[in-house]
This record gives sequence, C-alpha cells and structure tokens, in this order.
Amino acid sequence: MNRRVVITGIGAITPLGNDALSTWQAIKAGTNGIAPITAFDTTDFTVKLAAEVKVELKNYIPAAELRKMDRYTSLAVVAAMEVLKDSGITAENTDLHRAGCFVSSGIGGLSTIEREHSKGLERTFERVSAMFIPMSIANMAAGKISIMSGFKGYCMAPVTACAGGTNAIGDAMRQIRHGYADVIMAGGSEGCISPLAVGGFSVMGALHQGNNPNRASIPFDAERSGFVIGEGAAMLMLEEYEHAKKRGAKIYAEVLGYGATSDAYHITAPDPDSRGGELAMEEAITDAGLKPSDIGYINAHGTSTPLNDKGETKAIKTVFGDGAYKTPISSTKSMIGHTLGAAGAVEAIVCINAIREGFLPPTINHSVADPECDLDYIPNTGREADIKYALSNSLGFGGHNATLVFAKI
Repeated sequence: MNRRVVITGIGAITPLGNDALSTWQAIKAGTNGIAPITAFDTTDFTVKLAAEVKVELKNYIPAAELRKMDRYTSLAVVAAMEVLKDSGITAENTDLHRAGCFVSSGIGGLSTIEREHSKGLERTFERVSAMFIPMSIANMAAGKISIMSGFKGYCMAPVTACAGGTNAIGDAMRQIRHGYADVIMAGGSEGCISPLAVGGFSVMGALHQGNNPNRASIPFDAERSGFVIGEGAAMLMLEEYEHAKKRGAKIYAEVLGYGATSDAYHITAPDPDSRGGELAMEEAITDAGLKPSDIGYINAHGTSTPLNDKGETKAIKTVFGDGAYKTPISSTKSMIGHTLGAAGAVEAIVCINAIREGFLPPTINHSVADPECDLDYIPNTGREADIKYALSNSLGFGGHNATLVFAKI
C-alpha cells in the first residue's frame, strides 16, 4: 500500500527574496527580479540582464565555510537552513537513518571551474585550490546539506538540466511513498551567472539580448526571444503523513502525483510533437488518481523561448482538451528568470502556496498575443481562486520532462 507524502517545510532564496515567504509575497505582487548583471562586467557581452540573488551570503554562513563552497552550494545551504527550522525535524523526533537529501543542480560549480581554470593558466594547474574538486562537483550541495542536517539516509543529486528540481521532489516522494525513507529534504540550487555560463547560453541563441527588464522574460508573449538566466535555491521537506501527524508537524500540502519522461529527440530542442511533455503530465495526473479537469492551476515551465512556450501550450491542449482554455496557467520565470536546476523546486513552492492561500500568481509583462499561445496565462495580475490541485511542469535540455501534482490538505 502506498504511503501518503506531505510537505512539512519550505525554504527559498531567490532574486525576489531571501526566504520562502518574501519570495512568495513578491511573486503574488508580480514583482520583476530581472535587472542588469552585476556579477561581472558585461561590456563585451550581448546579454546584459539576469535575475541575481541580492544577498550577502556571509550573513548566513561563516566566512571560513563560505570560502569552501561554490555559490550554488551556499545558496542551497541557506534554503536548507530555513527548511530545517520551518519543519522542526530533529534527531529527537526522526530516525535520521531514514532521512535523506535529494538536491539537484543543472550545472553545479561552474563558477568555481571557471575561476580555477583561469588561475591554472596563470600559475600552473597544480596550484589551483585544494578545494577545487569538492567545490565544483554537482552533488556537493546534497552532500553538504546531509552533513549539516545529520540526515544519514539516501543522499543524491539528480542532474537532469532544468527538470532537476522537479525530479528531486518526485523521486523523493516515491522513496517515501514506497517505504524506503520517512523524511527527505528535496529541491535544487543554481548559482552560475558568470561569463562562461552566460557566454555559453548566449552563443546557442538561448538567452534574451535586450536591455529592458520588462520585455526580457515574457513567456507566451509573441515577442519572446529567449530566457533570462537566474540563480537561487529552493528546498522542501517531504515527510510520510503519519510520521508528520505523530510529531504534530505543520503540513503545507500533499505531493500527490509525479510523472517523468524523455523526448528521446534532441540535445536542446523540444520534440515538436510535444509528446514527452504530454506523457509526463498524463503520468502525474494518473499517478495522483485524478482527471485533467480536477487540476485548478498549472505552473508552466514557460521559459520565454519560442519553441518551449509553443510546445508546452500544445502539450497542455492535448492533455486537457477543451478544458485547457478553462485552466489558469502562469510562468514564475516571468519574474525570476530561469533558475535552471532550481526552477522546479521554486515553482513547487509557488504551487503549494497557491493552493494554501487560494491565489494564482501572474505571468507578468505579457502584452502581445501569440495565436499559437492562446490559453489563460493569468496575464500581468494574479487572481484569487479556491483550488484543490495544482500541477507544475519542468522541461530540460536533453529532453527531460517532469511533472508534479500537489493537493490541498
């Protein structure tokens, strides 16, 4: 018999806030977190905008420890600290051998790789930092959080590009559902607003190259021209329902369904048939024991790229039929850009809060209609709506598709 899995803690650090609550309040208000890049000099770059986290990490993590972490790990640790406090999980109320950490990063410590490679060219490569390897590998956020929390169960780092945060949560749900764990902290982190990352995405033609933050990340708008790179981290505490009840935990929502598929089509472009995204949604809705008509809100992947938004819209229409036009949809990326491996975790928190508060956040700066993207994208202003179920999509390079369904409890 499947065990129920609930959310008992949330934490986030994003371009809109240094915790989950301030991030959600800014998203409700339709705040734009996109601005000119300050992380490096963009004089010689065509890309000028990003969604940066505006925080002094030394206010959260001792300087000596901070020097041993890549930015993506430090952002993950800040979000994890919030989750631990919010959830109240301790060694006294939980068997830490049955507590795990699933933390995704799409790119990992690219900033460290970039910096240490430059140092190696200048000084010889045997004079790079002794912390270079542990700082740069993509599993280190999960490892660091495990050490910090004392969680001794399954610790892993799904690396599925922009679907990673959603895969981390979905895979964690299944581990708990089938009895392998009682508690798992799951989410994602990214911190790679750097010359190499921006240059790499730019030369692919993936990034928006304009200077106006209000016309930069514009999912489903006819003038969309590429995504805006973002950074941040979000973590959720997943817990078996009876375990949570026994310790009197605050419960935010239930993780009810999960679907994961592959396009098996192209390394970067989505399948024009959109079948992979369709199947992920169908699997998640079926896994939740629901029908498409039960879903009250969709948090779309919605990257603001021409192919993604058109393909995702097509997939939603196929899965939901005529009901697609009645189902409210929005893209959080219109406000915080694309946080890559962290995106699905941030958007999971958005779905949970939408269910809890009965408020659907907007897709901001939507002004030019696209006949191929003609659904209800909650343009510009959020709205109140009493919903029971929300669905979140994540679609990554390599053809990775992942969908989660959350339920009010």
